[in-house]
Amino acid sequence: MTAERPRIPTRERATARPRPARSGAAGRSRPAASRPVPGRAPSGGFRAVRGLRHLRARLLRAWDRPLTAYYLILGSGLLLTVLGLVMVFSASQIQALRSDLPSTYFFGKQLLAAGIGAGLLLLASRMPVRLHRALAYPLLAVCLVLLVLVQVPGVGHAVKGNQNWIQLGGPFQLQPSEFGKLALVLWGADLLARKRERKLLAQWKHLLVPLVPVAFLVLGLIMLGGDMGTAIILTAILFGLLWLAGAPTRLFAGVLAVAGLIGALLIGTNRNRMARLECIGATDPGPQDQCWQAVHGIYALANGNWFGAGLGASVEKWGELPEPHTDFIFAVTGEELGLAGTLSVLALYAALGYAGIRVAGRTEDPFVRYAAGGVTTWITAQAVVNIGAVLGLLPIAGVPLPLVSYGGSALLPTMFAIGLMIAFARSEPAARAALAMRQPRLRQFYPGKRLARARRNTMRRRAERPPSGER
Repeated sequence: MTAERPRIPTRERATARPRPARSGAAGRSRPAASRPVPGRAPSGGFRAVRGLRHLRARLLRAWDRPLTAYYLILGSGLLLTVLGLVMVFSASQIQALRSDLPSTYFFGKQLLAAGIGAGLLLLASRMPVRLHRALAYPLLAVCLVLLVLVQVPGVGHAVKGNQNWIQLGGPFQLQPSEFGKLALVLWGADLLARKRERKLLAQWKHLLVPLVPVAFLVLGLIMLGGDMGTAIILTAILFGLLWLAGAPTRLFAGVLAVAGLIGALLIGTNRNRMARLECIGATDPGPQDQCWQAVHGIYALANGNWFGAGLGASVEKWGELPEPHTDFIFAVTGEELGLAGTLSVLALYAALGYAGIRVAGRTEDPFVRYAAGGVTTWITAQAVVNIGAVLGLLPIAGVPLPLVSYGGSALLPTMFAIGLMIAFARSEPAARAALAMRQPRLRQFYPGKRLARARRNTMRRRAERPPSGER
């Protein structure tokens, strides 16, 4: 018989020295530096790294939620609109007083346009996609008629050399070319979606016709009034639609070359446009002060420094900077809010652009993809052209800063386009499911009118219920 091993008493076993770890892969232990010591709190650096990793994971999860695009579009659109109202109020007071008008004249008109635009945004966000498609052809037809009426003597109205306005009576005017952007986006998206459903986009003639001829017709009517800036934005929308439709590189390059040649011809034959091209990067007003506006826009940004001079404290808006509340409102924003304010504006446009790309990339509906891409191209391209002109990197094209600059004709279609994007973001299957989970349980079983009918029936049953004593 083998001798039994002596048993260690319980008290002695608790105080016995632990055995060393076995060698080899199975018994290899972590280094002492990375192994947490019992009874000792983690070091500050370890806690910081772990906290950063946890924060990064939470941000990534939040960024990938189904309603991220919905909140980005709604939040950035409303913030830009409110910022625009504030800056129009600040930048337009001197212009109004110099024209013998009340100091809040331009702000009042912009506030009215923002109120109407908010209604259009809400309407567009609640409209189904099929109704947006149904509006495409009527809206394009109305815009073409209005663009023709602009050129009729006695109907069209010229402002600073560009005849692109229709007088509505009193102080109100309408610029049909601004609505032409929305019409081209909806009509082009519907046209390409129909051809995609029939598998016709693989043929170059179906890809170009009638999209390119109709777009050139709209561009021609706008250029008859001399509005080169709006024509540039419409050209960007056209190229965005062609790119989303999968145009071959050679075809895309060919259309781009033709448009570039026409643009160069139009610029080269106009002295005013050539002067604007020569003012890129100018630091001096030059002979006859031809670069006065560009240079004073740079002066306004330089005066703003890091955090600006404060709301209402702009110096350049006192007659030195032309169009401080329209084309060059970004310069006044930089002077009064500083670099922090301008970077905030850029961040809001970047968020809006990212959300639009996300909506276009995640949908399976071709119309939603083309329309979302077209609206994103429109707003981002217009913001780049306006801000680039203020920074002296691009020629002054005379286009407003979307949702910020003064002008009801530019604000109304842009806010409708924001509502369109909100409707597209809500129409995603994952977003619909997330929104349905946030509704009351009764709304899930009785959506829309059925919910109101169910509530009425419930109230009627409660009214007809006999008292407890008669049961």
